[in-house]
Amino acid sequence: MYKLTTPQGSHSVSAILFDKDGTLLQFVSLWGSWGDCLLNQFTENLEQRGITIPVEHFPTWLGTVHNRQGNITDYDRNGPLAMGTMEDLYAILSWQSYRLGLSWAESMELVHRCRQNAEAMMEERQPVLPLPGLLSFLDECKSHGVPLAVVTADETGAAEKHLGWLGIRQYFSEVIGTDQVTQGKPFPDMVKLACQRLAVDPSTVAVIGDTNGDMRMAKMAHATVAIGISATSDVNTALNILPDADFIIHSFVELGIEGIHQ
Repeated sequence: MYKLTTPQGSHSVSAILFDKDGTLLQFVSLWGSWGDCLLNQFTENLEQRGITIPVEHFPTWLGTVHNRQGNITDYDRNGPLAMGTMEDLYAILSWQSYRLGLSWAESMELVHRCRQNAEAMMEERQPVLPLPGLLSFLDECKSHGVPLAVVTADETGAAEKHLGWLGIRQYFSEVIGTDQVTQGKPFPDMVKLACQRLAVDPSTVAVIGDTNGDMRMAKMAHATVAIGISATSDVNTALNILPDADFIIHSFVELGIEGIHQ
């Protein structure tokens, strides 16, 4: 067992499970770039068909916040972009183009082309940045031999790639994407699968994430502690976003880990 120290006290844990987007890597650095490309491709293709979409409609589709230029600057931590699967997001856009007059087949073909362009952009730019204090905390965990895993709403292959871009894949014994389970977040399936592969009991692990779906997943799996991570310094805002967190941190600098000698 290991002692995970936090500003609110310490917890005995056998492993730590991390969400990926918004927890290990800065969400907007990756998915803001992807979303901007996807939405731009989507609207350009529709405009070629004589269909114009007001920019103010974008936030309601994927749960995003845009600046005056229409670029993504933030996101709803409990919205589709943060919590949905890739197939959820593509289905949302397909539905929107269907509502605007395209056939369902045309809608799916359009979104597929936009998806390919967005993925090509991501491969070229690899727009990922770690959260503050993450690398030092992962090094600390590694030095003590703490089993670590990733449990993400993303697909496993994409998650492996993003962790590789960030240079941190080697820290994690397991990477569990939503494609490996029957039910994704907020259901406990990913936590249970990760714990099974790590040979630990779910009741002895810590789960760290940036959405309440992560917190609900931890609670449903009976994890020993659900730690929310929030960039906002406003306590009430953080609590509104993460009401089911056992406590909230703002940086990995606030966490420490050490072995328990028995």
